[in-house]
Amino acid sequence: MTVIIILALVALFIGLRLYSVLGERTGHEQQPILKPADPEAMVEPRVTQPSVLQPSSTDAGDLAYLPTAGPGVRALLAADQTFDVAKFLEGAKSAYQIVLGAFWKGDANALRPYVDDHVYETFSSAIEQREKDGLVLDNRLVNVEQTLITEASADHDLAVVTVRFEADIAAVTRNKDGEVVAGSLSDAVQTRDLWTFRRKIGSRDPNWLLIETDEEE
Repeated sequence: MTVIIILALVALFIGLRLYSVLGERTGHEQQPILKPADPEAMVEPRVTQPSVLQPSSTDAGDLAYLPTAGPGVRALLAADQTFDVAKFLEGAKSAYQIVLGAFWKGDANALRPYVDDHVYETFSSAIEQREKDGLVLDNRLVNVEQTLITEASADHDLAVVTVRFEADIAAVTRNKDGEVVAGSLSDAVQTRDLWTFRRKIGSRDPNWLLIETDEEE
């Protein structure tokens, strides 16, 4: 009887040792065989609706507006069904390029359709003073890295949006003889301009007017 019990204990011990070894995962186990997909199975496609808050021309990681401008943007979208953030930013970027180019060339007439009276008078005065001093701007807009809405509001029938432009500009000032008196075309300067645009909600004129310019520190 004692011998049988001893043999049973030995067998149990051997069995436990085998389980402890065979039950461990070594990292070389065969991967499970996957069943082939059912040819009759159908997968519903996921349809993602484009958001008017995200510009289609930028990467998903890029922002269209600052979080603090979100309430204003949503208020503007509610007040003006025709407002589209992506299209607005594209138009603002074009206006930025056109207005800067006209100002640098000293063409005040080209500025008129894009700015209000106050901005027009300010730019025109600067152009006149430059001409009196015999100075010419030879500036180049190298690149506009980002356009971002920093503020927005819809008050009664007026929509006001402020845009921050991050751009690289090569700035050169020449005298009447064409000599460089300031700046360099080989070294672009990074700028962060804040431009504020205004438009009457419901107006048939889709254009926005530039009402203020500033430079972010």
